[in-house]
Amino acid sequence: MRRTDQVGGGGAELLAVPSATAVRTAACGYWHRRGLPADPPQVAVAPGAPLLLLAVLAAAAGAPGGGGEGLRAPGSVLLPHPCPPWHAAQARQLGRTVHTVPVPAECGGVPDPFALLEAVRRSRGAGEVPHALVLSVADDITGTAPPPELLHEVCEAAVAEGLLIVSDETWRDTSHGPHDTVVVSPAEMLTEAGRADHVVVLAGLDAMDAAMDAAMDAAMDAATDGAPVTGPGSGPGEVPPGPSPGIARFAATERGRAFGERVHHLLTELGARLSGPVAAAAAATLREPAELLSRRAEAARLRGERARALHRVVTGTGAVCRPPHLGRHLYLDLDPFRPRLAARGVTDAPRLEAELVRRLGPYAQGGHRFGDAPGELRVRLATDLPAGAAGAAGQDGGAGEPVAAGAAGRQPPQEWPRAPGTLAQVQSVLVDLTDGSCQ
Repeated sequence: MRRTDQVGGGGAELLAVPSATAVRTAACGYWHRRGLPADPPQVAVAPGAPLLLLAVLAAAAGAPGGGGEGLRAPGSVLLPHPCPPWHAAQARQLGRTVHTVPVPAECGGVPDPFALLEAVRRSRGAGEVPHALVLSVADDITGTAPPPELLHEVCEAAVAEGLLIVSDETWRDTSHGPHDTVVVSPAEMLTEAGRADHVVVLAGLDAMDAAMDAAMDAAMDAATDGAPVTGPGSGPGEVPPGPSPGIARFAATERGRAFGERVHHLLTELGARLSGPVAAAAAATLREPAELLSRRAEAARLRGERARALHRVVTGTGAVCRPPHLGRHLYLDLDPFRPRLAARGVTDAPRLEAELVRRLGPYAQGGHRFGDAPGELRVRLATDLPAGAAGAAGQDGGAGEPVAAGAAGRQPPQEWPRAPGTLAQVQSVLVDLTDGSCQ
């Protein structure tokens, strides 16, 4: 079992980097506009939210009062399932045991609070030290946000068990109808309850839609005075290949400041810095100029229309699917058709994924990729599925790997032509798979 050594000192070196300072200052404004005031020392910046999560989990494991108590026993991290694959990957990189907890019926992103308590009990019974819960208040896997009252129950359960809550809020700005979907941060709830020490807020800029990508390109162009950015896959005005920046917010308390210092130190040890142009682009993005806000809102509105139309189609065929409110995906459960799918040789999520990829192209990913049991017939479907996907995939094509996480979602909703044709294709595929006939 690998363990993260105690690290002394602070991250003064990383805090003093001018480019990172600009991003932290812009991040403070970003969070202040969302009711989460912060000062620059409370903010950590890294080239990618996954690397930030790695540092946060490592710091939590070794910080007194952080939930891990130095991990005198094997440590464990709790996650809802389904969840983004990179959440579990960072915990496993640290040698932590990962326990997944089912989400409630009404939403994804958070565990069922009673199942969470049972998972903690079992982890301790196995001689482990459960020290962190990673959740998503805006869940791009299922396209949902937890109701505030349910999130409150989850936070209460986590705090009662001494868990650090890492709130991944990467997708909170993708609500299809902001006035209809309330996204509340655990940091808001726990600060009001005097328990701010128990939460770290995390966000990645890679979640932003096409409007945000365009703003990043413009900021990069300005930062380089229009000079081309050289490197594999780079073109004039383009952000260099690599992970988009991630930001984290720590509590404005003595313990929160100490925790933040530890994360800064770990990032310094890892050499986790942003290049000047990328930092300038990230800072410009986080300042959220009016044009960016307008384009982002319009893109989210259009994506919502597509998502609702696709939801009507898939539920009309009998699939179980939560109504989408944000993000770029639907999460389908085809278990009601298990006997019919079994007749076609589709008995688990990998086979379901393969069949849908063959018929629709690389826009479906099986639930096994997100922490669900492979035997469950669940699949994530991109709402930006383009017209002609089934024809392009070919009925006789191979079931190649799905697109990388986020790739399908980067397609602007405006580029979703002939929507009725796309919806008809999806409906035809699902009906053909579940009508009880065999090829």
